[in-house]
Amino acid sequence: MKVLVTGAGGFIGATLMQLLQQVGQAGAQRITQLAAMDRHLPPTSADIVRIEGELQDAAVLERISRFGADLCFHLAAVPGGAAEADPALSRRVNLDATLDLFEVLAARPAAGAAPVVVYASTIAVYGTPLPDPVTPSTPAQPALVYGAHKRACEILLADATRRGQLDGRSLRLPGIVARPRAASGLVSAFMSELLHALAAGAPVTLPVGPQATAWWMSAQCCAGNLLHAATMDPTLDTEGHRERCWALPVLRLSMGELVDTLSTLYGVDGHALVRYAPQEGVEAIFGRYPVLDDCRARQLGLKDDGDARTLVRRALAPYAL
Repeated sequence: MKVLVTGAGGFIGATLMQLLQQVGQAGAQRITQLAAMDRHLPPTSADIVRIEGELQDAAVLERISRFGADLCFHLAAVPGGAAEADPALSRRVNLDATLDLFEVLAARPAAGAAPVVVYASTIAVYGTPLPDPVTPSTPAQPALVYGAHKRACEILLADATRRGQLDGRSLRLPGIVARPRAASGLVSAFMSELLHALAAGAPVTLPVGPQATAWWMSAQCCAGNLLHAATMDPTLDTEGHRERCWALPVLRLSMGELVDTLSTLYGVDGHALVRYAPQEGVEAIFGRYPVLDDCRARQLGLKDDGDARTLVRRALAPYAL
């Protein structure tokens, strides 16, 4: 099996690449070639096929075409905050280039099986305010450019699947932690910063209040779900398999609950270190997540981190000294 990861140099992409190299297979199929695609790639082992450049460049798409992936994890994207600041860039990358990628992947010999595409979508497709609970039948009503473009690609990937060109599976990712402490273009970066700061015993200011509730997942758990999605049987979801979109199971935790967990794990007075400076716009989008009915996703074998302590340990493990 030939596997391609777009956005392989990013936070989630790098975690997924590491997992794929460790396990060496997707389900029962051995990975014979692994390709990494991104604007900039870190050093990789000699057996990794490197495709460096912009996804919207014809030369990059030509290299992807020549590679001939049987399985593609599509993670490359302009993140939410950056997309909102530059909608034209978001359209070029998150919409147009993604659709070009789908066309390239679908252009295989008629006798070949449809390539599997695991598409990293987002809970931003739900928009705000969210009903309580969010269920598999909750309509998508994006309130941000990022969510709108992701939703459009979900629909078109499902249509390509209906036509037999691709075998698509869209996963709506929640807040994934803990991202590196650097500018990421993500409005939700404060979620990762909370973990980094308290683990180091440092003060931190949050743009939401202590009761603000979010959906959380570690990068390790996210990578495992992406890999599982590649070989799961979507028809086991008898009600929603045609839409091919699933919100990943999550831990629903308040900022205060995370502060308590971090305080216990790292022996700090987290409540003394955290300053809350709520911003209505941020809290409305990232601090009022309701209960999620994820029964269909769990039925397919998708998982959350289990508990807050496991979430924190997994999230910060890559940064351990």
